[in-house]
Amino acid sequence: MTSKSTANSLANVRLVAFDVDGVFTDGRFHLSDDGIESKSFCTQDGFGVRQLLKSGVEVAVISGRSSVAVEHRMKELGVAHILLACSDKTAAFDTLIAKLGIGAEEAAFVGDDIPDLPLLSKVGHSFAVANAVSAVREYCRYTTEASGGDGAVREVCELVLAAQGEGRT
Repeated sequence: MTSKSTANSLANVRLVAFDVDGVFTDGRFHLSDDGIESKSFCTQDGFGVRQLLKSGVEVAVISGRSSVAVEHRMKELGVAHILLACSDKTAAFDTLIAKLGIGAEEAAFVGDDIPDLPLLSKVGHSFAVANAVSAVREYCRYTTEASGGDGAVREVCELVLAAQGEGRT
């Protein structure tokens, strides 16, 4: 992971929120002739999410799209904050942190594309996945070595856990 600052600053993170398409996935989805969508998820990413939750860090997904596949996967992982079909990701985030009683500086967001920039500019810890568009990579404090859908989520989880003394997942 490349960093514009030390990972030690992640010690205060209480919430890690993720975009979905391009972060949990490689950005592609499959649509059948019947209109049924499917996505591919990395199982190693899932283990990292479970470890974050186990350590007491809140996890959320905030996506502009609605997806039954995402709902199923996140529920399977134990993610309680599944915010889909968000026309305004920042407003959804604001509502979530108010509900959790935490400040934006205690939150991280992982994104990959231009619609993520307003939320990335609000959080205390901004992450871009390796395959993010250049504007997002240039803006973010951290850029993962792994691409979305191929271990980037796990990489972020491991960094947060390590900074909080939880060790490697």
